[in-house]
Amino acid sequence: MGRESEKARQRKLARRAEKERLAACGALVKQANEVPDLMADLAAFRRYERRGLAVTIEHRNVGDLSAAEVDTLLAICRENMQSLYDACDWGWNDKEKRSEMTESMAKYLIARNAEGKIVAFCHFRFDLDYDDDVLYCYEIQLTKACRRSGLGKFLMMILELMAFKKQMLYVRLTVLKHNEGANAFFKACGYTRDKTCLEDTIYQTHCYEILSKKNPKKEDSNPDTVPQLSVSKAQQRVSS
Repeated sequence: MGRESEKARQRKLARRAEKERLAACGALVKQANEVPDLMADLAAFRRYERRGLAVTIEHRNVGDLSAAEVDTLLAICRENMQSLYDACDWGWNDKEKRSEMTESMAKYLIARNAEGKIVAFCHFRFDLDYDDDVLYCYEIQLTKACRRSGLGKFLMMILELMAFKKQMLYVRLTVLKHNEGANAFFKACGYTRDKTCLEDTIYQTHCYEILSKKNPKKEDSNPDTVPQLSVSKAQQRVSS
């Protein structure tokens, strides 16, 4: 009886510790979502000039975007991603993508040229993802004119700075396996296969992978999570 009581006590303590951990993670996510301008502490990163490209970078919450700006973001995403979506079993759907991009938690980094035209953007969110506090990068999209300029890596660096300054444990993202350029880009940025990424089996294969970069100043207190990630959920999180 003594051993059983001790086991029960340990389970109770473990449940309490996990509840406290989740509450702390949730509080961090809530605080991050309440910041009106995530670039306020990153003034040095508001402008990017390199290889003939000059852009300004701003943080915008989805509710602050005009209908025309949303149309522009969707058009850039469609131009870059429609053929890749159609090459797998997901397929491109304008209505579904617009709905995802305009959900209430959506946040954006937007890069504009000298004429004020949107030339690149990141769609991201602060969230609890399988009990981890994360910044999830849903999209990073660049127009053809500003590719190979280093802007993509610069935008990812800003996301990481924002995530780690707000004490998120990970930056996570979803990438299509057959998007070779995106896979090479993220791996060059230091992203590796995440613990939440499902393994292919003889019964089911997946057209995507989940990659992540961990906050070097935080310990992962939930290292053994084995999620049951649905295809629809992963589809909503394709960043490239």
